[in-house]
Amino acid sequence: MRSTKDSPQGSDSTIADVAAAVGVSIRTVSRVLNQSPKVNAETRECVQKAIAALNFRPSMRARAFAMGRSFLIGMVHNDRNALVLDAVQRGIVGEAGRRGYELVVHPTPMDAAASVEDVLQFVRRSRTDGLVVLPPVSGIAGLPEALAREHIPAVALSALPITGYADVILSPEREAAAQVARYLLDLGHRRIAMVGGPANAISAQERRAGFVEALAAAGVTLLDEAEGDYGFQSGLAAAERFLSLPTAPTAIFAANDVMAAGVLKCAGIKGIAVPQSLSVVGFDGSLLSHVVSPALTTIWRPFGDMARIATQQLIDRIEGQTVTAELPPPLRLVEAESSGPAPA
Repeated sequence: MRSTKDSPQGSDSTIADVAAAVGVSIRTVSRVLNQSPKVNAETRECVQKAIAALNFRPSMRARAFAMGRSFLIGMVHNDRNALVLDAVQRGIVGEAGRRGYELVVHPTPMDAAASVEDVLQFVRRSRTDGLVVLPPVSGIAGLPEALAREHIPAVALSALPITGYADVILSPEREAAAQVARYLLDLGHRRIAMVGGPANAISAQERRAGFVEALAAAGVTLLDEAEGDYGFQSGLAAAERFLSLPTAPTAIFAANDVMAAGVLKCAGIKGIAVPQSLSVVGFDGSLLSHVVSPALTTIWRPFGDMARIATQQLIDRIEGQTVTAELPPPLRLVEAESSGPAPA
């Protein structure tokens, strides 16, 4: 191997300069840059030292052209919850950046036919190498099959298994919601209401099913329930109805933290003390659960870990590598200030 002592310096160095400095082919340098296993350890080390000495920065455009890829990962969503999206994006960006990819974010409508075509058009325009698909979009009928026909690898986040995606990162939300029900029952609550999410969302269906089933196992039925849209106003409106009943609930479970914040707002307006007279539990464990007062008891979901694992598995598939098997941390109940024993 040649010395890099007399090699050109500076950010204008090319891959040819690196190859010449080490005495190898441009293809060998390219293989090192792309982490190919076809280069022996000694040569790899020499090439990496030359890259550092020459301050060589490979062109992403040239790399993409040479490998027939864009090195772009798409994230498709229909979620107004900025705090959840931020956590997911951080998880994707961290893993994608580590592997040499960048993120492109695309919101899509929830109408099935329009959404499928919209996602396909996004993929064609952006030339993304693959997609991470967030709920509720991941549950849209026909989407995984349409992506497969276009040969676009996609990994979904979902509360239930979905056929057609390359991989699905599961969030067992039914059991987590059941945990909330058992927690409230243990606190002595029997007059319990729930504000759920949109009826067509898999996550909302799973959370309601788990909660109602766990109550039924204890011989308890919901005092009242309302369908929300995962937004603040729907939580506020549901709580207004619940708390105006002749016999009001002593506990309200909201299927996400944003709606739970609406419940807390309504209780404050009505002068109902939380948790002395009313317990409130949310779902997500987002930053919002710490910001509201009182701090919200909630189900914590590992958004960042799920997004990181989804991105890792997606890039493994894009690059033809063995898919890394990893499970995200379990969902868990985080007890805070908004819940307590049922009033006497």
